[in-house]
Parts: sequence; C-alpha cells; structure tokens
Amino acid sequence: MPRPSADTLFPDDDVRFLRRALTLAAENVERGDGGPFGAVIVQNGQVIAEARNQVLRHNDPTAHAEMQAIRAACRKSGHFHLEDAVLYASSEPCPMCLAAAYWARVARIVYANPRLQAAEAGFGDDDLYHELCLPAAARRIPIQQLTLADATASFAAWRNSAKRQAY
Repeated sequence: MPRPSADTLFPDDDVRFLRRALTLAAENVERGDGGPFGAVIVQNGQVIAEARNQVLRHNDPTAHAEMQAIRAACRKSGHFHLEDAVLYASSEPCPMCLAAAYWARVARIVYANPRLQAAEAGFGDDDLYHELCLPAAARRIPIQQLTLADATASFAAWRNSAKRQAY
C-alpha cells in the first residue's frame, strides 16, 4: 500500500503556507542574501509576516528567516508574544530559531526539510543540536561563570520596578 504524502496528512492551509516558505527559500538562493531558507508566520488564517534568510546581506549570523519573520510579526502585532500563530519554515529550525519560537510562544511549527538536509548542504544546525546536548565543560566554546558582588543588582531592580512587565 503506498504511503500517503504530506499533502494528504496536513490541512490545505498548512501545505499552502509551507509551500510559500519554500518559495521564499528558493528565491533567496537567486538573491544571494543568505542560505536557502524562508519562513512565514500565520495568525487566524492570515499571513502576518514572511522572511528570507539574510545572514549574508546583513553580515548578521542571527538573521535567519525564522528570526526575521518573528521580529516582523512582533512589530506588526505590537506584542512580543505570537500566541495562536503558526510558524512555517522551509527547514527544521536551528536551536536559536526554535528558542525564539518558544520565547514568542508560537502555537505550532510546521517545517519541510529536516536538519539532516541542512547539514548535507553545509549548514551546522545538526552540530549545534549535538553541542547543546553536551555538558557545558565538553562544548567547543568554553563557558564560565564569574561571580561579582553586585552582579544581581539588576535583577533586584527589575523585581522592584514599577515598569516591570512579565514575559
């Protein structure tokens, strides 16, 4: 019995919006602004943001398509949370983009290509996932805590601030 395609397992809107993310990724290859990655954010059935990877264009290692789309969607919505929003990504989000999606509280992520595909194309997403599973002492980049007497002052000021807003 033939295996059903993703097109039959997901709602039509998921297929349509994910295809748009893939189109953005393909266009980005032609533009040369960054890697072959595109992202679309949809809320209440409407596209509120879409973006391409712009790492090369901006010389910014954080200018991934998902990050750019999250930033644009938050600006447009006027809020730092994107509850009830769906992030459509041409590729499985890297750890940075996945963390940003969690911080933004998107409801769901739908992606096309697994991180293995990105690794085969020369991108280090899979390596980053591996690094994050290692204990801090075993990672390539050393990370150390230097405790200073006044280090917690900003946290105390935050707790006592009338301008504090939870997020």
